[in-house]
Amino acid sequence: MPIESIEERVSSELLNRLPEEDRALLKELDALHGLSQQQLRQLSEASLDLSMWQEPALAGWFEEVEASCPEKLNGRQKRDRMVKGLMERFQNLKGSAKRYDPDKPFKAPRREPQRIEMSESDRNILGDCPVYSDKLVCCQLKTLDVVQNCAFGCSYCTIQTFYGDEVKVDGRLKEKLLQAEKDLDMNTFQHIGTGQSSDSLVWGNKGGILDDLCGFAERNPKLLLEFKTKSANVRHLLSRSIPKNLVCSWSLNTKTICDNEEHFAASLDHRIGAARKAADAGVKVAFHFHPVVWYEGWKEEYLALVERVQREFLPEETLFVSFGSVTFIKPVIQEIRKRNQDSKMLQMEMVPDPHGKLSYPDEVKVEIFETMYEAFRPWRNKVFQYLCMERAYFWDKVFGWHYPTNDHFSSAFAHSVWEKVYPEEYEEMKSSLPYLPILHSINAE
Repeated sequence: MPIESIEERVSSELLNRLPEEDRALLKELDALHGLSQQQLRQLSEASLDLSMWQEPALAGWFEEVEASCPEKLNGRQKRDRMVKGLMERFQNLKGSAKRYDPDKPFKAPRREPQRIEMSESDRNILGDCPVYSDKLVCCQLKTLDVVQNCAFGCSYCTIQTFYGDEVKVDGRLKEKLLQAEKDLDMNTFQHIGTGQSSDSLVWGNKGGILDDLCGFAERNPKLLLEFKTKSANVRHLLSRSIPKNLVCSWSLNTKTICDNEEHFAASLDHRIGAARKAADAGVKVAFHFHPVVWYEGWKEEYLALVERVQREFLPEETLFVSFGSVTFIKPVIQEIRKRNQDSKMLQMEMVPDPHGKLSYPDEVKVEIFETMYEAFRPWRNKVFQYLCMERAYFWDKVFGWHYPTNDHFSSAFAHSVWEKVYPEEYEEMKSSLPYLPILHSINAE
């Protein structure tokens, strides 16, 4: 079959990203046996993934796979057997724990300078958490998309999939925050975060965004405003008065994942150092262990990280901790392959969740969550702990029960937060909160 037909069916853009030996292999297989469209796609994506994982090329398995084919097979049967053999080897590697070389972390990808512009659009910045669903146990977080796009290059990130290269800072933030106050019932608890469309702190006070957001929190004391970050840029924030109902949350990961998969973000030491500065200044802090990544040595490294957090921070300073796993939507997987940077994030067995998103098999997730929850045993009944974006099944497996509704979850979260943010006023304020959670709390012994 002509070479051009391969490029027409696979696309030259994908074919040209493959290692040279794999391109030659695909062309040879297609010429001899006429690969189907599906087989071309499977082998091409497998080849690209192996290259990103810094594993030997697909062609390295070919001679052994071909030799294992029964002699009586020929034509289409032999083709199918060889493709099956190659893909089985690929799937076996994909389902095994990732292995990172501590002496050779992946290089950061090349990146063009980002253009930052002030946007004067009518775009609505207030919304629900993009993964909110009645099929998941959710905290009912609302979001403010103050900035679109991020300065970091985390290999698993969804943000760059949607926003491209431009960074847009909302130039009408102050008036939009006033509108948000009208759209929401600010007389009851609201949990609002700014870390869904960008990192909350990396841009500092660009365009006055931190000052406007702090003013928003000050005007609405029953709001919990969350700045979620992987940055260490707390300079401006700590130079001004900070409302009690502001929490700075750091997304933390092990040094292995920070070094290999979270490019351009602050180092683990710098993140923890920034969180310590914030806590010393009286700012409440929180920590998200999301995503917890399964790789060789993951358990020892995450346990050490959890121990460090509990050693360097007090429960009284910490509002909550959350745990989450690696989860992808198909457009993000396509974007990761398009970036073609060194990364092992796609080296995992992927199982669809209720929304068709792809994550680890249930038994891996249960092990991850049980490990993290048990590691935080000293903080139980002292710091609110929860799973982020997960089914009730995992809550039952890890905590022993789950909130019967998302309203119960939000209520339990609100009481836990307000008791720390407003310890003197809590007894009077709690009457405006919704009903208390039934039975008991997962954060108690």
